Amino acid sequence: MMIEPYNEPVLQYAPGSDERSAIIAEYERQSQLIVEVPCIINGEEVFTGNTMDQIVPHDHQHIIAKVHLAGPEELQRACDGAAAAQEDWIELGMEARADILDRAADILAGPQRMKLNAATMLNQSKTAFQAEIDASCELIDFWRFNSYFARQFHDQLQPPISPPGINNSMEMRPVEGFILAIAPFNFTAIGGNLPTAPGVVGCTSLWKPSRNSVLSNYYVMQILMEAGLPAGVIQFVPSSGPMISEIALNHKSFGGVHFTGSTKTFQGLWSQVAEAIPHLGTYPIIVGETGGKDFVVAHHDCDRRRLIIALVLASFEYQGQKCSACSRAYIPESVWADIEDELLAEVAQITMGSAANISNFMTAVIDQRSFDNIKGYIDRAKARDSCDILIGGGCDDSVGFFVEPTIIRTTDAKAECLVEEIFGPVLTVYIYPDDEFEEALEMCDSASDYALTGSIFSSSEENIALASKKLRFTAGNFYINDKPTGSVVGQQPFGGARASGTNDKAGSPLNLLRWLSPRTIKRTDSAPTEWKYPFMG
Repeated sequence: MMIEPYNEPVLQYAPGSDERSAIIAEYERQSQLIVEVPCIINGEEVFTGNTMDQIVPHDHQHIIAKVHLAGPEELQRACDGAAAAQEDWIELGMEARADILDRAADILAGPQRMKLNAATMLNQSKTAFQAEIDASCELIDFWRFNSYFARQFHDQLQPPISPPGINNSMEMRPVEGFILAIAPFNFTAIGGNLPTAPGVVGCTSLWKPSRNSVLSNYYVMQILMEAGLPAGVIQFVPSSGPMISEIALNHKSFGGVHFTGSTKTFQGLWSQVAEAIPHLGTYPIIVGETGGKDFVVAHHDCDRRRLIIALVLASFEYQGQKCSACSRAYIPESVWADIEDELLAEVAQITMGSAANISNFMTAVIDQRSFDNIKGYIDRAKARDSCDILIGGGCDDSVGFFVEPTIIRTTDAKAECLVEEIFGPVLTVYIYPDDEFEEALEMCDSASDYALTGSIFSSSEENIALASKKLRFTAGNFYINDKPTGSVVGQQPFGGARASGTNDKAGSPLNLLRWLSPRTIKRTDSAPTEWKYPFMG
């Protein structure tokens, strides 16, 4: 009997704890290294000589890795190898594939936990606690739950009806061809899930890590290989996005894309897939989770203190660089009058600096491009009469890419900072009259193209029901009296629609089912021996 998995317990890194001492020591050890990161093609390390530096965002002069980038020749070999590896990977069987993910989860939960956490702290400028939630707990959960879900498909699938003399069955075969897995920088766990979720049901993949998280993703690949992943099943190919897309989409065995990243990039990729269809062997599966302009809407009967804490945590943890981070809030006048001073006082206490200081709440944003983008939004808000910077607004890239936690109040319901994705530690607040709750809900629904996460704060079930109805399509993950971040694998399957993606719910059976292409099989024990029908006389 299968044992239902549990969510990996989160270590707290409190002063004096063993994990705090361990992560500090591992962070210090890795800080002294410059790792040569190869491509891994058909199970072999490939050092191309065409390298880029991987830097530490909170200390951008500090190089932690030299990444060997795949070129056209390496990418073509990776495509060919992934296509060739699928038959043996399918023949290995569901149980054996799931066992590999279970072993990988055990390795990460044990001996490799601090290594991957520290690499995520350095590579992506996460605090120890945020790295623990992401690189360890969420990735362990993805692997354990996906292997559990995959094992259940055959048992839970209702078999076709079989009348006398006929035996009908269904084979849960994978999508034919390799999957292009394109990962984001902000979650090491997503990087590890994108190729392995299709993998557990029998697909092979090309894994393109983000240019800003190659080192941590490389360590994930090493864990999978240690767990017994066969050569060629996942091709680890740091590379140019346009180059890998062009080569993969022109390969006859391209079977689909599993993507997390920007809406603009995903839309462009979708268009490329459409153009490529005539020369492909199958219609590709397209699964993507993209941007967000995640919200909190409060009613005047809400719990003020819970609202304050939700806004602080959802807006500023990991520098607002979570897909689910709260970046807009619609708050009644009476509530704002009660919470403004307290909210600003809480934000003023946030500590920001190097990830090496375990006590810091915030560190740096990911790179210069992100820093410049966020600073641009803040500077334009400063220049507009309809916007006021209530706290923060400072930006300093002299040592690291640091942006202060910032709250903007706007009187313009269409202000760019209220409707466009910023992906940084910037919260924009719009204050509405207490008696216009329904209008505020409608404004929230229509203001942005995105529909990823959102929260409603109210003590009235009637108001909660109204918000749930009005915001039905405004968020794929909807929260009641809670922050709109922190989804947990197996508890709140994650994904949004509209401009936020295809809503295929990572961390649930729904996502895995997208990578299956079932075959129905009919076996007849008494086939007809005449071709003429009774109606023919």
